[in-house]
Order: sequence, then C-alpha cells, then structure tokens
Amino acid sequence: MKAIVYKKYGLPREVLKVTSIKKPKPKKNEVLVKVFATTINDYDWNMVTGKPRLYRLFFGVIKPKRAVPGVELSGVVEEVGKNVNRFVVGDNVFGDISDFSYGAHAKYIAVHEDALEIKPEGLSHVEAASIPHASGLAFQAFDTIKTAANIKKVLINGAGGGVGSIAIQLARQRGCEVTAVDSSEKFSYLQCLGADHVIDYRSTDFTKGKNKYDFILDCKTSMPPFLYASILCKKGTYVSVGGSTFHLLFLYFYGILLNLFSSKSFRIASLHPNKNLLKIAQLYVDKKLQIKIEGPFIFGQIPALIEYFGSGKHLGKIAVSVHHDATTV
Repeated sequence: MKAIVYKKYGLPREVLKVTSIKKPKPKKNEVLVKVFATTINDYDWNMVTGKPRLYRLFFGVIKPKRAVPGVELSGVVEEVGKNVNRFVVGDNVFGDISDFSYGAHAKYIAVHEDALEIKPEGLSHVEAASIPHASGLAFQAFDTIKTAANIKKVLINGAGGGVGSIAIQLARQRGCEVTAVDSSEKFSYLQCLGADHVIDYRSTDFTKGKNKYDFILDCKTSMPPFLYASILCKKGTYVSVGGSTFHLLFLYFYGILLNLFSSKSFRIASLHPNKNLLKIAQLYVDKKLQIKIEGPFIFGQIPALIEYFGSGKHLGKIAVSVHHDATTV
C-alpha cells in the first residue's frame, strides 16, 4: 500500500516520500481502516520537522520513532481484531487517533478501536476528518473557563486556523464580542465567521492596546504569555492551545504562580482526543457550526501541504482525499 514516509527530520518536501509499505494487520483490539480522508495538523508539522526540539522526546531524539505522520482520519472498517466489539466490517468511522497511534497519512491504518467513532450520516469523509482535532481543542479550551457566564469580550490569537475559526463561532454563540488576530489576508474570512474586530499581528502589537478581555485564546503562543496580563480583565482567563515550547514551559510555571497570587488565570488546554466528538460532529450536521476546508487535495501533495501548514497561510483546515470518493456523504 502507499503511505507518506519519512526517516529523518527536516523540511516536509525534502524528507517525506510517497512509499509502498506492507498493509498492516489489525491486532486483537484494533480495526483495519481504509482511509478515505485525512488532514494536516500541528502534530504533523512538529513530527516531520522535529521542532520544537522538545517534541523529539516523544517522537524520537535522533530520528523519528514513527515512519508515517497523520492524526485525523475518516474511512471504512475493512477488518476487525478478534476482541473488537464496537465496530463491524463496513462501518464508516472517524476520529483523532493521537492517543493511540499516528499514521493516518496512509491508504490503510490499523488502529485501536477506542481511537474512533461512527461517522455521522450527513458528513462526507472529508468533512468528518476535518472535525476531531481542531474542534476538540476549541471546545476544551472553552471548558477551562470557570465563570463562562461572565465572559463578554474575547480575543483569539491565530484566529484564522482550524482551532481559531471554530473558537470564533463558539464565542459568538455565547454572545461574546470577538476580536480576531491574524494576518490581514484573512480578515474577510474572520469577519464572515462573526469576528467584531480584526487585528493584523504584523502591524499592531495587540498586547499594548487599551481594550481588556475576559477570555484570551492563544492558538500560536508566539510571545511570552505574561505580555497578555495587561489586557486580561480581573478574573479573566488566558488559555494556550499550543505553540512555542519555550513559551509553553514558561506559561506552565508562570501560570502556577499567577494562579496562586492573582485573580487572573493562565492555563494550557490539554487535548483529550475525541471527547464529546459525536456531539460536536452533530453540530456540523445540523449546520450550527461551519468548518472552512482548503481542499480536498490529493494524497501525493501531503509533503507540500505540511510545509504550507507551517507557513501559517491556510484558512481553517487542510484536507486530503486519500481515495477518490472521500467527498461523498
């Protein structure tokens, strides 16, 4: 079968190759999935480049432990292990597999049954594959707010990506006034999602503004988190969902101290893959949420797409059709 394989860290287009590898055989608690669609995520960029270097403690210090990236998928069950009781052959499934494995950038994958859910009718495989990771992070970030009823003004940094674009919609549904931070090329898209105000981070230092926010969601963490303290309201909450390892480590220790001696709260949202996934997916089926999908692109473009993701120029999610009928419901 075909898979996107890498043997060393580096730029995606230099180290990733479309390679023929052996089709996996499911273990007793695994299912073999024919992958119809997959996506590009931050994990893929980190796995392939080996950056930030701290991630190599998980992915392999000298060289990658895993040969195939990819954490999101949607597809159909082709074979089940002897102890599998949640699925049968022919089930359409989707999910974020990162709690159990990686390797969704392949034509087939054997993965633990608990890494998947039944794909809702009404969603194509491309749509379903685009939901679990970013939507899960966005919802779980809002779950960290202790006094959600008091949240009126929200700032989202990195608002044009997968997590940020969903967070705008969640904030608007809660009646919040939303300020979205990203590049000016994305302003029209952000305003269509419901952003009340837009800021180009390249020309404006939004941490020095006069406005204060009840909730700040940082999808980039590209600057020291303490810079946000001056624009965070009393009893406000700052949540990071990823970014610079140095800043995240600083946030971890700084947050502990600040949470002890201040009414302001600084947190890191840890992803729990597939938590409430079926409920979240139903919101897309019911058109209560929308997801921007770039693509679907073809399988062989994955190396270039991971590099494109790293540039930060994409809108919403980047999706790949692994098999030709992935766009059908």
